[in-house]
Amino acid sequence: MPKMKTHRGAAKRITKTGTGKLRHRRRNKRHILTKMTTKRKRHLREVGEISSADKKRVKQMVPYL
Repeated sequence: MPKMKTHRGAAKRITKTGTGKLRHRRRNKRHILTKMTTKRKRHLREVGEISSADKKRVKQMVPYL
């Protein structure tokens, strides 16, 4: 059986914590930030956790994470 290929786009965006949770950065923090409120930008700094509904699909995309 050949090795599974990693989805490189997903691998660059998702990291695994020490306890095994999957974390990701928030989107919409690249440009055109002047129209965004300070509160919105502050919350985008936080790191998000992959939901349990998406974990199976993410493990298929990034099998060796």
